[in-house]
Amino acid sequence: MQPLNVLRTSLIESGVVAVIRTDSAEPIPEIARALLRGGVRAVEITLTVPGAVEVIRDLCIEWGERALIGAGTVLDAKACDSVIAAGAQFVVSPIARTSLVPIAHEAGRVLMLGAYTPTEAQAVHESGADFVKVFPCDTLGAAYIRSLRAPLPHLRIVPTGGVDLKTAPEFIRAGCAAVGAGSSLMPKALVRDRRWDDLTALASEFSRVVAEARSPVHE
Repeated sequence: MQPLNVLRTSLIESGVVAVIRTDSAEPIPEIARALLRGGVRAVEITLTVPGAVEVIRDLCIEWGERALIGAGTVLDAKACDSVIAAGAQFVVSPIARTSLVPIAHEAGRVLMLGAYTPTEAQAVHESGADFVKVFPCDTLGAAYIRSLRAPLPHLRIVPTGGVDLKTAPEFIRAGCAAVGAGSSLMPKALVRDRRWDDLTALASEFSRVVAEARSPVHE
């Protein structure tokens, strides 16, 4: 396992966190392979997926340090312990569950906690969480992030919800550390029809627009 600061930097460098939330665990290995071929290295398996912990364990064994395999929708200490034991390199909660900070950090794992308001975002930061997951961000947009970071520029924000090919670069230019993308990155039709090459192409496009938004030419 890489040191915490290296994992944190790797997640930022990845730019895009793929949030996988499916009705079945069966297609996830193929989804992950397609995403990784497209340059999306950070893959978050939500615990709403049946058998999510086993999937996380299998992906960690298969990919090792070539990818960042994380767990999402982690709501309590028991779930946090289970995904860490499975090898998850980063842990994500949609809520400000600050009690997860010592659990994750003692195990050397990156932690991202949810927030919606400036007060929640700052509280998550002060708790020691590595990233603030602003969620849901679909009705807030990049303008909200820009306003939030004006008085709170130290926040490492990863917006989730409302992130697509158009808004992803807007969020990056607003100062986000990375973006989280779910259905816009992994449309149900592509997964249903097992169009893995198309999924790889979409992942490549997400990676491209985020990289371009980070380029000084686009600042």
